[in-house]
Amino acid sequence: MKGFGVAFGLFSAVGFLFWTPLSGLKTLHLGSCVITANLQGIQREFAEIRDTVQAEDENIDIRILRTTESLKDTKPLDRCCFLRHLVRFYMDRVFKIYQTPDHHTLRKISSLANSFLIIKKDLSVCHSHMACHCGEEAMEKYNQILSHFTELENQAVAVKALGELGILLRWMEEMI
Repeated sequence: MKGFGVAFGLFSAVGFLFWTPLSGLKTLHLGSCVITANLQGIQREFAEIRDTVQAEDENIDIRILRTTESLKDTKPLDRCCFLRHLVRFYMDRVFKIYQTPDHHTLRKISSLANSFLIIKKDLSVCHSHMACHCGEEAMEKYNQILSHFTELENQAVAVKALGELGILLRWMEEMI
């Protein structure tokens, strides 16, 4: 009977190792914080609504997530803190505020919010274990992003941020 338990445990571990790459789970390296996220699933959900959301964006002259200024130049040590703030921003000011009569889009937004909630919980664990350093540069970059949003009303902010979610997801992919 004991041999069965060991064999089952070994089989489960091997199964998990093979299942993880197929499930879309990716390990993100955020300085001293390491989390796992289903980036492929998030990309898939976003791809289904991207065109719809981007068509609603009337503020084409404003870019919030400037790839070169705020994301790519973020120091590895500050990535955890910066991502933690961005995830909170999406949870509190984008997913909650966005409105549309399209039920399909709302379901996808709900799914994205659930995925971000999982990331937020993992980042909170890192933060509570002091593995999520918040340097001055990370806070400055986050405040720059917030300042761009103050130019827009709530729905316009949600539309703009959703339309630029692909930029954030590509940046997260680079941390694998």
